[in-house]
Amino acid sequence: MRNAVDKKEKMEARVKKDIALFEENFSKIERVRDPADAKTIELARAYCEDAKFYLEKGDLFTAFGCINYAHGLLDAVRIRKEFAGENRRG
Repeated sequence: MRNAVDKKEKMEARVKKDIALFEENFSKIERVRDPADAKTIELARAYCEDAKFYLEKGDLFTAFGCINYAHGLLDAVRIRKEFAGENRRG
């Protein structure tokens, strides 16, 4: 039984850490002009809020999925912007 409690505590700590990391990365986002990027960033924020909701409800599996999806959306915007910037220099 203790092993299951340890796993749950570790998973909860991981989700909380990922939420904090997302919020840190989200705060570094500069204004975006592209409407698609703005929509993607808003979706990422919404998934983070969903992660917090599911964490509060004790659904760690769903919370973990939501926060990782949120990270992926932010990464997609960042990578697209970097790629677009590289293409303009060439």
